[in-house]
Amino acid sequence: MLIENLRVALVHDWLVNFRGGERVLEAICEIFPKAQIFSLFYAPGKTSAMIERHRIHTSWLNRIPASRFFYPHLLPFFPTAIESFNLNGFDLVISSSHCVAKGIIPPPSALHLCYCHTPMRYAWDRSDDYFRSHLLKPLIAPFLNYLRMWDVTSSARVDHFIANSNWIAKRIEKYYRRSSEVIYPFVNLERYALHTGQREDYYLAVSAFTPYKRIDLAIRACRKLGRRLVIVGSGPEESFLKRLARGSAEFRGKLEPGELSRVYRGARALLFPGEEDFGITPLEAMASGTPVIAYGRGGATESITNGKTGLLFEEQTVDSLTEAIEDFEAMSFSPLDCRRRADQFSRQRFQERFETAVKRLLTQDRMVSFQGKASGLEPSETL
Repeated sequence: MLIENLRVALVHDWLVNFRGGERVLEAICEIFPKAQIFSLFYAPGKTSAMIERHRIHTSWLNRIPASRFFYPHLLPFFPTAIESFNLNGFDLVISSSHCVAKGIIPPPSALHLCYCHTPMRYAWDRSDDYFRSHLLKPLIAPFLNYLRMWDVTSSARVDHFIANSNWIAKRIEKYYRRSSEVIYPFVNLERYALHTGQREDYYLAVSAFTPYKRIDLAIRACRKLGRRLVIVGSGPEESFLKRLARGSAEFRGKLEPGELSRVYRGARALLFPGEEDFGITPLEAMASGTPVIAYGRGGATESITNGKTGLLFEEQTVDSLTEAIEDFEAMSFSPLDCRRRADQFSRQRFQERFETAVKRLLTQDRMVSFQGKASGLEPSETL
């Protein structure tokens, strides 16, 4: 069966904004223009025109009035809601998952591929950050036990995992005991122009203001060294970060793409002190010819060439970041090297690799099914 003739279901956790995960979904939508999308929540106008050209199905949670504004507090209902979708008739299910999308129940005859941004953060390594202000905080401990069991059990519904980095592939192996292949996400290279001229005298942080992003380290390190820091973004920690900065950093809020590109081009370096599953902002900076100073764990270790397109610091502390900034200032970095590195993470390359993987896995699945029928065994018995 040709890939163009398949009935394809795309499953995404929620469609209430347009960030890295939604950009990946958009690229997959281009590969499968006739696919239907299934998502817990959907806010029209908050994603992209490409995504919204597809038929979008939402869960019963989306019918709760104004649910898209407080959906994180409905997490206890997410597993049941994702299991409520009926995918009968689909040949291929592709889940784009960082929460519960991979737990959808596929038809017995369908192939289920999961592009995994990360095993569920809320269940494993970010529960303290996530539940700090949750409405159901007193009930969290027993719920987390259930959520972890469900997350592991539902991973068996996935036929093949594709991880967004080697870092995430290791976590898939650790939590699900499953192997995966790695296909990196991409940066919008057309949006960020290479700048080889004189830089302005400031460091840059671009991030959502949440605890694990560790923007506090960037503020403290630059204040300690007396360096100018420009911060782009917003989020629940904004008041705390502004109090911490005490006027020592410039907060620019959210910027339009054109202005953000200009800010990238002017910076001496991007500071990236959090531990990310992959991280697109370092690629945006490098696409602009700007090197990156990043914490040496997570996906940043796979995008940044240490000593050539940036520096990795060893400990998530002010002293370690401060030392890295001082080392950075004693070195020189080529904007061309930074751009060449970013060029390796293009949208076209992602789509080509993803489509090739889908075709290969579909062929393998058909071969296993054929062998099982020929031998009189179920497919699982031939493995």
